[in-house]
Amino acid sequence: MEVKSKQQIIKRRKEIEQEILEILKETESDFGLQDVLNVIYNEEDRDDMMKVVAMFDRGGDVSELENVLELMSDAWNYFPHKALKGLSPAEMMLNYEKEDKKVKQTKVLKGKKLTAKQKDLLWSGGGT
Repeated sequence: MEVKSKQQIIKRRKEIEQEILEILKETESDFGLQDVLNVIYNEEDRDDMMKVVAMFDRGGDVSELENVLELMSDAWNYFPHKALKGLSPAEMMLNYEKEDKKVKQTKVLKGKKLTAKQKDLLWSGGGT
């Protein structure tokens, strides 16, 4: 998941929404888009993603399940979560990257050799 901008996240959300609507129709699910988004937003434990996957389960083959898992993984990463204060994991990642660029990189200084006294202090436990 490479995230470059908020606009990219919004665009990807719209694509995922369309894919979810298509698969809901194909699987003749009793659930709707809002049901999927509600589970993602209100997730509380590890099993919640499987609740979303179960919304699409109609006992199909392995390739159908793989497609659903991939789509739900994308949905999980691009839609907001209450636990993330209304942000998606993709937005969190974007924010971290922006913050990381703001942090001034410090130069690694080459260390000097320790003196015999400093070594003695470190190894004797007196320099803890």
